[in-house]
Order: sequence, then C-alpha cells, then structure tokens
Amino acid sequence: MTPTTAPSSWARRTGPVDPAALDAVDAWWRAANYLSIGQIYLLDNPLLRHRLSRDDIKPRLLGHWGTTPGLNFLYAHLNRAIRDRDLNTLYVTGPGHGGPGMVANAYLDGTYTERFPQIDRTEDGVRALFRQFSFPGGIPSHASPETPGSIHEGGELGYSLVHAYGAAFDNPDLLVACVIGDGEAETGPLATAWHGNKFLNPAADGVVLPILHLNGYKIANPTVLSRIPEDELVALLRGYGHEPYVVTVGFDDETPQESHARFAGVLDAVLDRIADIKAAAAAGTLKGRPAWPAIVLRSPKGWTCPKVIDGLPVEGTWRAHQVPLAEVRDTPEHMRILEDWLASYRPDELFDVTGAPRPATVAVAPKGDRRMSANPAGNGGQLTVPLRLGDFRDHAHPVDPEARGTGTAEATRMLGKWLADVIRHNPDNFRIFGPDETASNRLAPPVFAATGKQWNAAVEAVDEHLAPTGRVMEVLSEHQCQGWLEGYVLTGRHGLFNCYEAFTHIVDSMFNQHAKWLEAARHVPWREPIPSFNYLLSSHVWRQDHNG
Repeated sequence: MTPTTAPSSWARRTGPVDPAALDAVDAWWRAANYLSIGQIYLLDNPLLRHRLSRDDIKPRLLGHWGTTPGLNFLYAHLNRAIRDRDLNTLYVTGPGHGGPGMVANAYLDGTYTERFPQIDRTEDGVRALFRQFSFPGGIPSHASPETPGSIHEGGELGYSLVHAYGAAFDNPDLLVACVIGDGEAETGPLATAWHGNKFLNPAADGVVLPILHLNGYKIANPTVLSRIPEDELVALLRGYGHEPYVVTVGFDDETPQESHARFAGVLDAVLDRIADIKAAAAAGTLKGRPAWPAIVLRSPKGWTCPKVIDGLPVEGTWRAHQVPLAEVRDTPEHMRILEDWLASYRPDELFDVTGAPRPATVAVAPKGDRRMSANPAGNGGQLTVPLRLGDFRDHAHPVDPEARGTGTAEATRMLGKWLADVIRHNPDNFRIFGPDETASNRLAPPVFAATGKQWNAAVEAVDEHLAPTGRVMEVLSEHQCQGWLEGYVLTGRHGLFNCYEAFTHIVDSMFNQHAKWLEAARHVPWREPIPSFNYLLSSHVWRQDHNG
C-alpha cells in the first residue's frame, strides 16, 4: 500500500514563539549533540553513569564533529516549525559527513528504533547506537541509505541543492530544507544549482529552502564565502534570485537561549514569506518569478566543543572539523576534557534511569510521517506509482531490412513519438532532463507537441516551447540534469536523461555515487526500490559528426 502524506498547510504563524517551545528546542539540540559525540567516541558507559575510563573509549576514532552541531541546531528548529505549521518537510544535508547528527535526530524522534528494533530506547540501545557508528558491520559515518530520512549521502560534495530541486519538482506540498556547507558551496555543481529557482513552478512544485551554513572552515582552510564581506555575499545570493536572511548565532558568549530566539524569529519570517508566495501562486495572483527566501546561518565550527585544547583554539576553527580529541584514550588530560564536554549537555536531564529520552527531551518532535526522518519522500519507493506505458509497436516505422539503401529511419524520432505518449499518460510523475539536446536528439517535434520546457525566467517573442509548467527540463549542465533526475527518482518518480555520449562522462563520478547508493540500499530491508535511472546516449559509435 502506498503511504500518503497530508499536504502542507503553508500557514503563516501568529505571534512570537513561546519561550517554553525554545526550551524544548534546546533540550533536543543538547540531546542530539550528546548522542553525536557519543557515536564518535564511546564504546561503553553511554550515558556517563560513572567516570570515563580508557575502556569506555573506542580504539579508533572516526567521524566529523565540526558541521554536526549546526545540523542538529537546524533540525531542532525545523522540528518546532513543522509542529507549529504542519509542514511536510524533507531534510537534505550537503555536509553528509555530519552523519552522527542525522542518526541522533532519527533516534530521538523514534524512527531509528522503528527501522532497527535492536537499537531500542534503553541504555543498552544507546550503547548499541554508539558502537555501530563507523565500525565494521555497523553503519557508515555519512548520511547513507541506512540513515532514515536521507536521500543524499554527501560523500562527494556539490549535489545537495540540485537533489533538493529534483525532490521538489511535482511535489507541490513538500518543503525541502537543504543545508549547504560553505566548503561544498565552492564546487561547480553547487554554484550552478542556485539557478534551480528559475525552473521551479510556485504552484505545481514544492519549495526549496537553501540554508547556507557558514561555519568558516573546511578540513584545514577557511571557506571563501565565510571570508568575503557580508554585503558581497548578500549581493551574490540576490543575484541568484533569492531573498537572503542572514543570522549569526553562537559567538561572543551568546547564551543558547539567545541563539534559539534569534534563529526562531528568522525561520518564522522565512516560512511566512514562503506561505505568502504559495498562497499567491494558488490564487493566481503571483506576479513574475518570486525571490524565494534563503537563509545564511553563521555559527562556530564545532559549536559547543571545548574552546581550547592543549593551548590551541578548537571551537570555531578548522581543528574542530573531524575529531577534536584524537588521543583521548592515551591522554588522561584529554579524557577529563571529553568527560567535561559530554557532561556539559547534562545527560541526566535528557535521559531517564532506563536510558530512554525523557518526554521533555523529545517534546518538540513531530508526529508520524511529519518526522523528517520518517517522511515518505526520504524513502521514495513507497510513493512510486508505476508508469502508464503504451505499446511501442504503435509507433513502429516500417523498414524492410532486405531493401538496403532504399529508405531512411531514425530510432530517436520514433522514440520521441512514444515518449510523447508517456508524457500525456503520466502528467505529474515523469520528466525528461537534458542539456539543450531534446531537439537535436530528434525527440522533437513530438515531445514538444505534448509538453513545453519548464521555464520561469523571462520569455521573449522568438522563444519556442517555453512554459511555466512542462515535462522537459533543459539546462546546459550535465551535473544539473543528472542531479535533478537523481532527486526526482530518489523521491519516487520516473524520468529520462538524454545526452550526447561524448558529454555524459562529465557525470561519471555522479553516476558512481548514485550507483553506490543503490547498491547499499539493496541491503537495507526497509528501503523500497526506487525507479530506474534511464539514459539515452546519442551521437556515438557509428556517426560522430561534429561531436566526435
């Protein structure tokens, strides 16, 4: 049975956020941070019931702490907004190496235990949660197919935003909250992906909320966007067609309560703006392409970890990127620092005597499919509706193989006629993606008789086949075509990527990433199979012409 998710209300909020709601956000954030650190460091003593010893620490420490507290912060605040507004939300994390945070959040909202009953809500369950992380026979350190709610691993950076747009197409009630790492923002595919807003239809498609997370550093270097003047960054995002909202949290001895209150206000303003755009689009009163909101969140790298270790600054620097205390098993001083760090989240307030999260710890969690880790779009095979396909023989072109050299026929011209029928019979779950080659690959004119090319930028009199809604997506970036279709099929829909064979090698690496995701997903019992990724490669083998 295909699960259904009720549409988002896209409602505006009335009044400020209750301080008690922000206390609940903070409790969730502290618990997610604690569980994230535990996954990186702890083999035993999962709830700090006694002093840490060498035997409690993993012999090999792996993972990425630096991005994780920011991901947890955003997850907690989105939980509150989902509950307040009844939003249907998918969470895409560009810094997928913040995997311990994604696992921690899925555990807190209960989805993880539903998917993996052996990781129950007891002290033994927390111990098992920690031990499996980045361990043979356990789970990877990234937001992999084993992570509930994830469609994006982030192992190769640059594809979060294009995946987010692929997920939003034909999902009019879906909010895709896409966290973009400031290191990831330096890649070519991500820089191009900002243009996805020119292809999004406000009425027929969902909403992508880009959240550019500026924590300042990559592995060992500062990031470009964190070091340019803020007015230059704002101008860049406005040039991409967004309305940027900049918020800075966690610096200058600011209290968590102050950080939560400031960000909650910005998030509500952004969601109110989105609600206004969606309402105008539904009413037919929206004029032109909207400037969709984008959030710029500036927070310290490794936020809430020790500020100084061995006399060197850590929080807010590149030293927090992976494992801030790498020699903790053999350095008693580091052992005490780790113990104090874990204790700073006050785990006794967050977990009861059995090890279960206290009700106040998870009070901000949405219910059922509204949980981001349980959203059906994050396990898109649940939503797949089989394509209605006509008989290809109806479009056969009679060719006598014995009468050589007496006639002309082109396979893709025949395919275009068949695809036109596929489009007509599947008006909301099939699209064709390609880098400006639908016509040159001879799929037109039949395809363009059935649909237009979706386009929400300016249209001039000389243009042909451009339309606010269409089944064909053309942009001159193979990365965007590949990524859009990946996001589309990962959330349960169907599509075709047509491209000259000579240029598909541009996305070799992306294909490898997608193939590895599919291979891993086959071994996750609760992952439903997703539709195939279909390529039409042309201009190859027998006839190269100018594309040789």
